Amino acid sequence: MEVVRLESRPPTGAGPGRVPLGGLRPVVTVGNFDGVHRGHQALVTAAVSRALESFGSAVALTFDPHPARVLQPERAPRSLMTLEHKAEYLAALGVDVLAVLPFTHDLAAESPEGFARVVLAGTLRARAVVVGAGFRFGKGRAGDVALLRRLGESLEFEVFAVPAVMHEGRPVSSTRIRESLAAGDVASAAALLGRPYFVEGRVVRGEGRGRTLGVPTANLDAANEILPKNGVYAARARVATGVLRPAVVNVGRRPTFGGDALTVEAHLLDFEADLYGQSLRLFFQARLRDERTFADKGALVRQIHEDKSTAARILEGARDGV
Repeated sequence: MEVVRLESRPPTGAGPGRVPLGGLRPVVTVGNFDGVHRGHQALVTAAVSRALESFGSAVALTFDPHPARVLQPERAPRSLMTLEHKAEYLAALGVDVLAVLPFTHDLAAESPEGFARVVLAGTLRARAVVVGAGFRFGKGRAGDVALLRRLGESLEFEVFAVPAVMHEGRPVSSTRIRESLAAGDVASAAALLGRPYFVEGRVVRGEGRGRTLGVPTANLDAANEILPKNGVYAARARVATGVLRPAVVNVGRRPTFGGDALTVEAHLLDFEADLYGQSLRLFFQARLRDERTFADKGALVRQIHEDKSTAARILEGARDGV
């Protein structure tokens, strides 16, 4: 998949240039795609299917930064994944091009008509646009699917609306996933995502306490903005070779040792290799317990071994689904 970073619309009113997609006009789907959850997957799958019918390209148009970071920075949500992670999962769904449009105050002030004409018809040359049934666009979110369809008639692109994907009677959304993670409910987050939530980062040197206790840990410099609620989790760890290993992960501040910095530490079961400097991805499968203070190191070690046994049992019967 190709990632194309579009230029912001220049003050002359010209479009940001065209994306080189070959001779056929593409099918475009639009969204923030934060998390690439089950709702996003339905949108993308519909767009990819329509593109394949005509042997054309499927384009996902997203915005960077998130619009709320420009319009309401004090209330902007933290991201579930990086842009690179987003590209990885969209590519796996069959997207040919990820078009990244900078979100600016000028773009926010663009009318629905201007956005459809300049970006969808001009820059992307869309022959079809696939959006969610509740899609809003343009200044003040004034545009809806009905208006987009009317604009498409004059700009020569079709519009297809995909119904919201429901889970437990409510639409799947990035907001619901953030709420689940804040509560430590990684099982609900996985149900909304369609896969376990992951945190990825480079393994850095910590204080070495885990090794002195007989349970060496990989300390993660996490790239994700959102971590699950402080606590201990059963997870699968994907090392640089791509191999998945069972793991126990502690997210928290290590209160037994008077820590105050938030850390992510993973102990990989039956694994001895040196991971320093390598990338590690942790897929959270189940919450084991809250983080708590222990009376002494011995009590902590006993609990860690109990956590290891519990995690091994859980992970033995769990589907990977990563």
